[in-house]
Amino acid sequence: MLVSLHIENMAVIRRADVEFSTGLCVLTGETGAGKSLVIDSINFLTGGRVSRELIRTGEEKALVSAVFTPDEGVKELLTELGIDTEDEIMLQRTLRRDGRSEARINGRIVTGGMLKEAGNLLINIHGQSDNQKLMQTAAHRVLLDDYAQISDELREYSELYDRWKTVRDEMSRLRSNVAERLRLKEMLEFQIKDIDAAKLRPGEEEKLTERRDKLLHLEKINRQVSLACRVLRDGEKATVTTLCDRATAALEQIAPIIPECDELIERLNSIRAEAEDIADRVREFGDEDVEDPTAELDRIEGRLDLINRLGRKYGDGVSAILAFRDEANARLHEIDIADDLIEDLAEEEKKLNKQLTAAADELTQLRKSAAKAMSAAVQESLAFLDMPKVTFSVSVTSAADFTSVGRDNVEFLIATNSGEPLQPLIRIASGGELSRIMLALRSVLNLRYGVPTTIYDEVDTGISGRTARKVGIKLAGMSKNTQVVCVTHSAQIASLADAHYVIEKQEVSDHDGTLRAETSVRLLPEEERVEEIARILGGLDVTDAQRAAARELISERSLL
Repeated sequence: MLVSLHIENMAVIRRADVEFSTGLCVLTGETGAGKSLVIDSINFLTGGRVSRELIRTGEEKALVSAVFTPDEGVKELLTELGIDTEDEIMLQRTLRRDGRSEARINGRIVTGGMLKEAGNLLINIHGQSDNQKLMQTAAHRVLLDDYAQISDELREYSELYDRWKTVRDEMSRLRSNVAERLRLKEMLEFQIKDIDAAKLRPGEEEKLTERRDKLLHLEKINRQVSLACRVLRDGEKATVTTLCDRATAALEQIAPIIPECDELIERLNSIRAEAEDIADRVREFGDEDVEDPTAELDRIEGRLDLINRLGRKYGDGVSAILAFRDEANARLHEIDIADDLIEDLAEEEKKLNKQLTAAADELTQLRKSAAKAMSAAVQESLAFLDMPKVTFSVSVTSAADFTSVGRDNVEFLIATNSGEPLQPLIRIASGGELSRIMLALRSVLNLRYGVPTTIYDEVDTGISGRTARKVGIKLAGMSKNTQVVCVTHSAQIASLADAHYVIEKQEVSDHDGTLRAETSVRLLPEEERVEEIARILGGLDVTDAQRAAARELISERSLL
């Protein structure tokens, strides 16, 4: 369940801390006080999107955090997500002025996706947008599947479907226009022949470039090589080697007197040997016997030009050209054996089609069985919510072909009056009816497979009086199995709460003395509950009669 909620700098909420209780928790307040902002904050915390414009003016970031106490089932699911669970789990999310957000679970930074998955296990938010989803038949299938609890079967079917579709797409590609295949084959053969004629070798371009540069600077190379060799060893005057010899001879004269000279003599010999080796290496750079440098340069430039020409068509450099050639050859081979591949794929498709049909049939049977039970449960719930003459049914019919979620069309049907035929819900339901239908669905789903906390945002839209009271009783009944948090304008609902919170907006002096709007959330003691329920009942001023009516409504809570 949701234990506590902390909100900072979210629009008119500068700072709010709320401790929630078990059972039915209601939030009420004047229009514009910030009730929806509390829900938006929880939605943001559990991975939803909000605009950075919601950050309180003058602040650099907004923060929302909440503490939950997960049950053992939720703990196991969180552990599968890689989240260490204890008796309590804390979600936290920060939104910065530059639009970036940061998510944490138990203080550890996590991805937005992980935060959303964890949030979905801990809390469910039901608002007006969920009512609108009832107007989309795709949502009907999702709600039925949730009730049927067939996620494992759906996953197995989906894996089969992906393989089946991949095989079919590959067959379709291979069976494409024969003339197109022949044209492609001719083009590939030409490209391969064009590349093969060049007889390219890996690394050839680099070697040619290096050789070209050397030929272009051959005169300079020979001149500098000759100079270096003369200085090191081959000169007529003092060279490195002759100077080392002279120094060595001089030190040998005094070595008997100064023993340290022996080490210096060894070092000089080493220097002389190093100079000899360098001279030999340098000599290799020059004195190259090139019969006709110009002719060789022309040959190299011609070869590099060929490589560049091929590169413009097939890829930059010899490696890319050869890679293109290998790919073209593979495609050509595929075309040559296309008929064999098609035959193999057709056999695989036949096998997958059989498996997919069996998996789809299993989904259909599970859905039809769940649809019957769900229809009865929702029908019963709707009767309690003052819709006794409404007939509700979940229709499961065969689709024309396989889809990624089976081979069924799922649609909610409804007849709002006795004797009328069932018709698609999306055609005839009103706003108030949608609210009650969704509440009935949620109550059935929560009993079947619910999250620890469910939030209803203005579930009383389009209803009042007796019907609103029935909705409140339904919410109170649901709260015996799961924590229910409800934002409402209805006294009939609010009076049945186990804990009643009021959301208030007032003007508060800022640090510079400026008056600014600020929203707070607080738990109402029993006597203040009476005043708040009386206010909701209506009138410019709260009267004693309204207070008496409020007390009577609250007292009925003990009878549930």
